[in-house]
Amino acid sequence: MFKSREKSNAGGSAADSISMIAAGMKIIGDVESENDMRIDGHIEGNIYCKSKVVLGQSGKVNGDLQADNADIFGTVNGHIITRDLLCLKSKCTINGDIKVGRLDIQQDAEFNGSCTMLHEQTAPKLLTEKNPVLQDQVN
Repeated sequence: MFKSREKSNAGGSAADSISMIAAGMKIIGDVESENDMRIDGHIEGNIYCKSKVVLGQSGKVNGDLQADNADIFGTVNGHIITRDLLCLKSKCTINGDIKVGRLDIQQDAEFNGSCTMLHEQTAPKLLTEKNPVLQDQVN
């Protein structure tokens, strides 16, 4: 049974993998990922993702979030930087400033903070460094 799964996954690439933080799971500390992430649990710390983050309805982040793209259904208490698209979905809550390449806000999304639109020349530089960018650039 397990051998057949190993064979089917052996041809997959790193781009196919998704890191998941399940509902009921709590992480205290920073989280880094090269690949897509799905968060349905609770993170007390910063998130650094070089791909896409999906924060589910039950997901909560108390810290800064930095990614290429993000879809937010849950709650973020901290700053967000996305190189490309940030989607604030209906009934999400954001308490913090955002810096984005592009922004999509659905009806009933709650956003408490300021927004800065990034230019193509600025966006790649912002995501090359971790935490100092979030504190110095957003404030």
